[in-house]
Amino acid sequence: MPVKPEIDRDLEADEELESPESGGEEAYPSELHPTEDDAGRRLDQFLVSHLPDISRARVQQLIEQLKIVVDGKHAKPSLKLKGGERIEVLGRVQVEPLRAEPEDIPLDVIYEDKDLAVINKPAGMMVHVGNGSTDSARNRGTLVNALLFRFKKLSAGGGDLRPGIVHRLDKETSGLIVVAKNDLAHQRLAEQFAARGVKKKYVALVHGWPIHDKGTINAPIQRDRQNRTRMTTRGSGGREAVSHYEVVERFASPYGRFALVDVKIDTGRTHQIRVHMASIGHPVVGDTLYGAAEVLSPHALAREAHGTPVSVKTEAKKTRTAESKTLSLRRNFLHAASLQFTHPRTGKELTFSTPLAMELQEFLTRLKATG
Repeated sequence: MPVKPEIDRDLEADEELESPESGGEEAYPSELHPTEDDAGRRLDQFLVSHLPDISRARVQQLIEQLKIVVDGKHAKPSLKLKGGERIEVLGRVQVEPLRAEPEDIPLDVIYEDKDLAVINKPAGMMVHVGNGSTDSARNRGTLVNALLFRFKKLSAGGGDLRPGIVHRLDKETSGLIVVAKNDLAHQRLAEQFAARGVKKKYVALVHGWPIHDKGTINAPIQRDRQNRTRMTTRGSGGREAVSHYEVVERFASPYGRFALVDVKIDTGRTHQIRVHMASIGHPVVGDTLYGAAEVLSPHALAREAHGTPVSVKTEAKKTRTAESKTLSLRRNFLHAASLQFTHPRTGKELTFSTPLAMELQEFLTRLKATG
């Protein structure tokens, strides 16, 4: 009996896509036991910190749908815990499923045949919305909507919300993504991803100069318990994540030091490249979620990079000039530049590449021009 094709959930994904309410892998624990240290905490606050990958809004829905029982009774979100209670989680939130609809959105199709298509996804476009979304307005403008309009029929392996989707890219990551037009292609592509047979190379611009020209970051990744939109390498219990980087170019500018790096990933956890590069002190430019500056200020970053002291008088004099020369990038400088895999029907090896998105190239040119 053939195995039903499944979406590869391990690949780079939006924070909106990787929570349990959108079909994540982790299951809620069936029972929780607050300790004396939890005395005085609200029930909803306790649940947010103890249920894996769940938002406060979803906790509220669990309570409203009577899925939370405290010492045998349904409770309000504001219940103050005393410690020692028995909290039962009776199931997941029940939401009305959405179905992706075709939408006339331009696509940059790099390659297409009867089994698959390779798309150059722009930054700012979500691959698809999550299962748990109850807002039909959010189910617009995604790659899936555009694919359905362009190709009419896609594989069913990803379900009604993600037809054809075998892997994913972050919303603010541009570059190559392969989609399946039929279930056979989906099945075989998914098997390649699971066996780590698909080769992917990303290009990133990071703050600072890595100590080594080449390196491997082997650090498990899990969701940050304090900020649910972030992932982290800190703590125990994370999932295996391995990234290999190579410095292509180093350069200094009035805005600081930067390095252009190629990154290849063995695994594909949520935000993997962004988390890993930030974990070694080199966040991706534009990635404010993981510590990158929102705006690059020439005098401040130049002073930081070169260790040059600046007097208060000189600082004040330069401030007005610097304000007019600030640079900002309204997306992450991360691009899926190449993709290599075996054709699911013919067995032929396929390799695709795409240059940096125009806004990234223009930003890089401006940055180097100031050096």
